[in-house]
Amino acid sequence: MFLNDESYNTQKPQLYSPLTLAFLGDAVYSLLVRESLVCEANRPVGELHKRSVRYVSASAQAAAVRNILPMLTDEEEAILKRGRNAHSSHTPKNQSEADYRYATGFETLMGYLYLKGENDRLRQLFTIVIGGIQEHEKEKG
Repeated sequence: MFLNDESYNTQKPQLYSPLTLAFLGDAVYSLLVRESLVCEANRPVGELHKRSVRYVSASAQAAAVRNILPMLTDEEEAILKRGRNAHSSHTPKNQSEADYRYATGFETLMGYLYLKGENDRLRQLFTIVIGGIQEHEKEKG
């Protein structure tokens, strides 16, 4: 999927701090969103950016957690909760504290799965997340 292979990462992902995993997970999720949008249609870059913001905002990621939570394994849920409960010095702007924490948990899970090399699982959860966001947008009109 990306650059990760057996020789690339020699450390176990559970040894990284939740915020380090979230840092990586933010990039992984953003790349998946961008790839998905580009594969939909060839659009101007400005429009691609506007569309991507709908998926990567803290509120969208918090909603994503609600969609995938029932499908997570115990291990995945524990990683998500580690990220959600991590203390960051960042104060969210234009987002609720709860949404920001769940978004951090979501990004932590994305980074963890990436470092574990679980690309199929990443894609599976991503497909559910994107479908949920698109469904929500259709309902809004």
